[in-house]
Amino acid sequence: MKLELYMFDTCPFCRRVLKYLDESGRTDVELHNIHKSEADRQRLIEVGGVEQVPCLFIDGVPMYESLDIIDWLKAHPQA
Repeated sequence: MKLELYMFDTCPFCRRVLKYLDESGRTDVELHNIHKSEADRQRLIEVGGVEQVPCLFIDGVPMYESLDIIDWLKAHPQA
């Protein structure tokens, strides 16, 4: 399963998800900072339809809302 988190550093909701990732020790989520990569920002908009973060792509399917993302990650622990 491919997990990609689209985010930027100063977003408080992104920080919430990043804090969970750090505390849980997960290493299977690829980070994409949309303020540091125009290509990542464009992909977020093209695939997700909006420039909204945090956005977790789960095998290419977008999920928004920090608490929903954290709940999904908790329900699907790293293998």
